[in-house]
Parts: sequence; C-alpha cells; structure tokens
Amino acid sequence: MKRVLIAGYGDIGRRASALLAGDVEFRPLGRQSGEDLDRPETLGGIAGWADCVLHLAPPPDAGSVDTRSTHLLAALEAGGALPGRFVYASTSGVYGDCEGAWVDETRRPQPGTARGCRRLDAEQQIGAWCAARGVALVILRVPGIYASDRLPTQRLRAGTPVLRDADDVHTNHIHAEDLARICLRALEDDAPPGIYNASDDSDLKMAAWYDLLADALGYARPPRIARSEAAARIPAASLSFMSESRRLVNRRLKEVLGYRLRYPSVGDGLRELTPDPASGRGAR
Repeated sequence: MKRVLIAGYGDIGRRASALLAGDVEFRPLGRQSGEDLDRPETLGGIAGWADCVLHLAPPPDAGSVDTRSTHLLAALEAGGALPGRFVYASTSGVYGDCEGAWVDETRRPQPGTARGCRRLDAEQQIGAWCAARGVALVILRVPGIYASDRLPTQRLRAGTPVLRDADDVHTNHIHAEDLARICLRALEDDAPPGIYNASDDSDLKMAAWYDLLADALGYARPPRIARSEAAARIPAASLSFMSESRRLVNRRLKEVLGYRLRYPSVGDGLRELTPDPASGRGAR
C-alpha cells in the first residue's frame, strides 16, 4: 500500500485525501494530529513512514527562512527510508511583480514581498534536499485559490473599493477542487518532476474578478479608485496583493503534467454559486 504524508492538513489536504484511491494510506501532519512543524520535537514519528510527501503547510508569518520546511526535512532525514517523491505547493508570488507580462516556469523568481521570499526559500531548501537524495520533486506555483467557501465576500459586503483599470493588476486563480486534483496527479509515479504553474486559463484583472464575484453573489460591483487613494481606503493586507501584476502560463500543467482543468476559468467556478442572502437580492 502506498503511503502519503500530507504536511499542512487544511482545506486542500482534506480535499485531496478524500480523493485518494482505496489502496493509498495517508497520514495528516498538523497541529490537530499533535505534530507541529513549529516544534520539531513532535515530528519524530514520521521518519521512514512515507513513500510520498505532499507539503501544503505555509511558511511562518515572519522571517526570511521557512523554518517549517527545515523541520520537516530534518524529520524525514532522521531515520528509515526516505520518500521517493515530494510535492510542494508554493506560490506564484515567488515571481514578484512582472508588470502584467505572461510568465512561465522559466522566469527567474524575484519575490517582492517577505512572504514570497519565504516561499522561495522553501523551494530552494526542498529542491537542494531532493536533488542530493534522488527524490523526485514537483513544485506547484499556486495563485489565488477559490471555491464556494473560499471567497472574499466580506469585502463585497463592506463595499471595499478596487483599483481603476489604469492602475489595476492582472490576477490569477485556481479552483480548490482543481488544485487538490493537481496535487494528486503530481503524486503519481509517472508525473514528470519539475515546476508547474498551477493556474487556470483565466486572463483578467483584479477588478474584473470582483465584478464577476459580485454578480454571482448578488452584490453591487465594488467602486473603482485611483492607486493614490488606495492606502486610505483599502486594508493593507488586501492592498499588498495589488502591488504585483502577472499572467501565468499553464501550458506545462496541461501538456507535461497532463492535467485537464475541471474549472478552466473563474466563470466556470462561479456558475455554481447562488446569491448570498446577505446581499439583499435573494435567490435567482
């Protein structure tokens, strides 16, 4: 029986584990199981257990190094057989601001945020570890994840503005169900190692994304403002995602990894939604 260790057992991990074949055993690694990537002394039981690792845990919220990946790799190294395959869900944020250019996996990473730097550090740590030990590695560079229960509805309720077209940024998305299935495909023995942009086919700016979301949920479309007004009217956490613009090329995902998107565009994913009763428009 194949054994899969899922580090960072959140939404995507649960979706992926629910789709695993019956001849696959999985083990969730996270605080709920008593194993904490921030406390390496709790990780002693994972050495030698896994045939494959699916690493979904985000880095810590501060610093320049992903210490969680450091602790995971050290625990895997502690004894017994090493996994033969490692899948790491990184972020497209490692590319930094590309000024709206189309970006494939050959582009040199140049993260512009601290969280992007920590993700790149994780990629480099894991890449060096796998290369030195002959472990097949797949890195998935993931953009914004959405699903019916993963939507920024609070922003729509609050009427938070978005940037006007002249100042707006290109944004990229992947449905949570597609991402879970991409992870499973990457875990298969015949999945070619390498880096993949795990993005759908959408080509749109951030304001257009919020318009589509508002229409689907029955809210008013958010107002547009100039970037010069943004710091005063948009929360800093949201505004940080409006400082980078890129369009991800997903050709390798489809042609090399061989994955067929269930939700090729955000429009496909949003068709499943019904208006939010809080919008005041009722069900259609």
